[in-house]
Amino acid sequence: MLQEITVMKYLTTLTLVVGVCCLLAAQNSARPKNNKEYTTKKTKLPLQIDGQLTDEAWTVVEWAGDYQQLQPDDNAPPTYQTAFKVLYDDNYLYFGFRCYDDEPEKIVKRMSRRDGFDGDWIEVNIDSYFDKRTAFSFTVSASGVRGDEFVSNDGSNWDANWNPIWLAKTNIDELGWTAEMRIPLSQIRYGNQENQVWGLQSTRRFFRNGERSTWQPMKQNAGAWVSLFGALHGLKGLKPQKQIEVQPYVVARAESFEKVEGNPFATGSDRGLTAGVDGKIGITSDFVMDFTINPDFGQVEADPSVVVLDGFQVFFSERRPFFIENRNLFDYRISSADAGGSFNSDILFYSRRIGGAPHGSPNLNAGEYADIPQNTSILGAAKFSGKTSKGFSLGILESVTARAFATIDLEGERREEIVEPLTNYFVARAQQDFRDGNTYVGGILTAVNRDLRNTSLDWLHESAYSGGLDFRHRWGEKQWNVSGRALFSNVNGTTAAITRTQRAFEHNFQRPDAENLEVDTTLTSLVGNAGNLSVAKYGGNWRFQTGFTWRSPDFEINDIGFLRNANEINYYLWTGYNINQPFSIFRRYRVNFNHFSRWDYGGNHLYHAVNSNMHAEFNNFWEAGTGLTTEFKDISNNFLRGGPALRLNAGWFWWSYVSTNNQKKVAFSTQWTLGKGNQNSVDYRELGFGIRLQPINALNLRLSPTYTSFRRIDQYVSTVDYNNSQRYIMGELNQRTLSMTIRLNYNITPDLTIQYYGQPFISRGRYKDFKYVDEAKAIPIAQRFGTIQAQDFQDDRYYLDEQGDGRIDYDISNPDFNFIQFRSNLVGRWEYVPGSELYLVWSQGTTAFGDPNMGLLTSLNDNLFAEKANNIFLLKWTYRFLL
Repeated sequence: MLQEITVMKYLTTLTLVVGVCCLLAAQNSARPKNNKEYTTKKTKLPLQIDGQLTDEAWTVVEWAGDYQQLQPDDNAPPTYQTAFKVLYDDNYLYFGFRCYDDEPEKIVKRMSRRDGFDGDWIEVNIDSYFDKRTAFSFTVSASGVRGDEFVSNDGSNWDANWNPIWLAKTNIDELGWTAEMRIPLSQIRYGNQENQVWGLQSTRRFFRNGERSTWQPMKQNAGAWVSLFGALHGLKGLKPQKQIEVQPYVVARAESFEKVEGNPFATGSDRGLTAGVDGKIGITSDFVMDFTINPDFGQVEADPSVVVLDGFQVFFSERRPFFIENRNLFDYRISSADAGGSFNSDILFYSRRIGGAPHGSPNLNAGEYADIPQNTSILGAAKFSGKTSKGFSLGILESVTARAFATIDLEGERREEIVEPLTNYFVARAQQDFRDGNTYVGGILTAVNRDLRNTSLDWLHESAYSGGLDFRHRWGEKQWNVSGRALFSNVNGTTAAITRTQRAFEHNFQRPDAENLEVDTTLTSLVGNAGNLSVAKYGGNWRFQTGFTWRSPDFEINDIGFLRNANEINYYLWTGYNINQPFSIFRRYRVNFNHFSRWDYGGNHLYHAVNSNMHAEFNNFWEAGTGLTTEFKDISNNFLRGGPALRLNAGWFWWSYVSTNNQKKVAFSTQWTLGKGNQNSVDYRELGFGIRLQPINALNLRLSPTYTSFRRIDQYVSTVDYNNSQRYIMGELNQRTLSMTIRLNYNITPDLTIQYYGQPFISRGRYKDFKYVDEAKAIPIAQRFGTIQAQDFQDDRYYLDEQGDGRIDYDISNPDFNFIQFRSNLVGRWEYVPGSELYLVWSQGTTAFGDPNMGLLTSLNDNLFAEKANNIFLLKWTYRFLL
C-alpha cells in the first residue's frame, strides 16, 4: 500500500508539472512568421570550382541574402551580411557564397581535420526529402576545410560521421571571403517528382564576434530546426542518380611486441597484408545499399582506459566507419531522458557487439600456450537504407562474423579450439511520417543466430530476438510532444545458457531477498519487455520533459544491444529555463532542475534524488557552470553480485567548471567535483584541467589531465562460503587515478592532416578494514556490517578470522591493484582525390600491473615507460571508383 501511495505522489507531481507548462505554452511563439523562398535555375555552362565566383554561369541566377542573427541576439542585424546563389545541372548542385567582411585580414582561417568546424565558416542545409525532419549539411571554413553532417529528428541529432564526396573551395578578397560548393546529386536522396521543392537553410559563423546568422530567420528557443527551413524551388526534371561506388583497400601491417621465451606466439614481431572492399549502390534516388567485405578498422582511435569496480558494463562509442555512417535510423535508445540517468545508455542495437572479442577462451593444460584473436572477423556486412517522398523510412542491416579459433601449442604440437561461433546479426527498422513530420510511428526488429554445432559454447544463446514499436506526436507549433516505445526480448538456448542469463549481473534472479524472482534451471527461453513514455515541451524559454522508463527482470538484449540493468522502473523529470538573449554580463544563461526515482518489479523503492544546475556564457566568452545532486535514498540490487539488496549511504555530489575564451589561441578550462556519503561512507574528489593551444592556424593541441581521489568504506570485495551459507566481504577502498588525454591536429593542407591521440592512465586501489554484510538494509552503517576480528596476510592472500578465536574462517585473494596503461594513435591522412585516401598509422599500447604500495608517479614511470610497448604500423591505401 505504501508503494502505491508513493507512486501516486509522483503521478500527481507529473500532472501538476504538465498543467503548469500548459499555461506557459501561451508565451510568444519562437516560429518565423514567413518562410523565405529561393528559385534556382539549371545551367549548361561550365563551372570551375575555385572559390572566386567569376564563371559566367553564376550570372543567370539572383543573389539571396538578408541574413539575420541566430546568436547571440535573435533576429538582430548581423555584423556583416552574407549572400548566396544556387545552380544545378544533370549531375551536380552548386552553391556560391559571398561573406562580406570589412576587415578581411582578420578573418579567422583556422584549419582542422574534416568536420572540425573551426574558425569562420559557411554552411548550407538541404532537406531534399522535404520531410521537415532530416537534412544533409555541407560546411566549408574560410581555410577550405570541409565538414558534412546528416541531420535527423528535426535538428536534435547531427551525425558528423556521414562523409559524402563533394568539392569546396574558398577565396579571400577585399570584400571578405567567398566560397563555392559542388555537391553531386548522387550524394543526397530525393524523390522522383518532375518539379522538386526542397527545404533550404544557410548559416554563417562570424568567429570574431561569436556570432551566427541564418538566411531563414530563426530563434534559439525555437525547439526545432529542419521544419523551419525556407524553400528551394526551380528544380525541374532531376534525373534519378544511379550511384555506384566501389572502394577497394589494401593494408600492409607490421607489429612489434615484447618477446616471451618459450611462447611460440610471442616471437616479438609479426607482419601481414590484407585487402577488402567497401561500396555503395544507389538502388533508387531514395534508397542506397552500403556493403563491406573483410572491413579494416586499423585507423580507428583507441578506447579510453577505465577501471570498473561496480560490475556494470561500460558503454564505448562506435568508431568504425561502416557502422557509424548513416546510423541515425538504427539508433534505437529505449529512453532519452533530458534529466540524464544511467538507463539512457540502453540501446536495442549496439553495433560494437559485431566483431567484438570472442566470448570463449581455451582450456590450457600445463606447458601450453595459446594464440587468441582479439576480435572476431567480420566476413561481410551490408546496409540498405533510405526514405521515400511519402515519408516512409526503411533500414536493414545484415552482418556475418566468422568462427574464431584459438591456436594452442604444446612443444610444437598444435590444436585448435573454437572460441566464437559463426554468427549472423540482423536489424530492420521502419518508420512512417504523418502530418508533415509532426507525427511518426515506427518499429524495429533485431536477430542474432549462432551456429553452436560442434562447439563447447552451449552456454551462449543460440538465438536472440528483440523488437519494438515507437511513436512521437508534436503539436502546439512543434513545441509540445509525447513519445513512447514498447519493446520485447526473447533469448533461446540450452538450460545452461538460460540459467546463466538469469544469474547474470544484470538480472540476479538468485537474490535471496527477491520474493518475486527465482532461478528456473529448466527454462530454454526467456521473454521480457521494456519501454518508455514521456511528455515534453521544447521551445520557448521554459522547457520540460517527464516520463517513466522500465525494463522487466527478464528483459535481455546484450547479444546485439546494450543493457546496463534489468528489473527497473525509473521516473524522471527535467525542467529548465533558458535566457538566450544577451543581458547584463551574460551572453546566455540557463538553469535546470532534475528529479529521479527508481523502483524494482518487487515494488521496492530503490533510489530518490534531485539535482539543480546552472550554466552561463559571459560577454567575454568565458563559460562557467555548477550543479548539486542530493540523494535521499540509494539501495542496490546489484552491488553484492547476486546477494541481497544492499543499502548504500545516500549523500551529495557537487561539481563546477570554468573555461576561458575558446576563440583565443591559448584557452584553459578547469572542472572539479566533490562527493560525500552520509556517515562518512564515501569521499570523492576529482580535479581536471584543459589546455588548448593554437599557435598557428594549422596546428591545434589539447591537453586534459585529470586526478581523482576516491574512498569508500563499503566496497564489495568477494563472496565466500561460510557455515553452509554465503558471506559477502566488503572493505574500505582508497583509490587514486591519474590520466591525461592528448590530442594534436596538424593540417598541411585541408586534405592532408596529421592527427595524434594519446592517453597515459594509472589507477591504484588499496583495501583495508574488511567486514561482512550482516543486515543489508539497515540504516546505521554499524548495524549493516559485522566486524572481522582478525586477519593475516600471506602469499598475496588474506586469511580472515571472523570470530577472533584463532581459527581461519575463510580467505580471499588480495584485492589491491595498480593498473597502468598507455594507448596512442598517430595517423597521417591524405585525401589525394575526393573520396580516396592514403593512411599511415602508428598505434602504440602498453599495459602493466604495478606494486599497489608505490606512489602514482613513481609507478607510472617504472612500469609504463620501462615495459616494451606493443607497436603496430599500418599503411592503408583506398581508391573510390564512381561507376
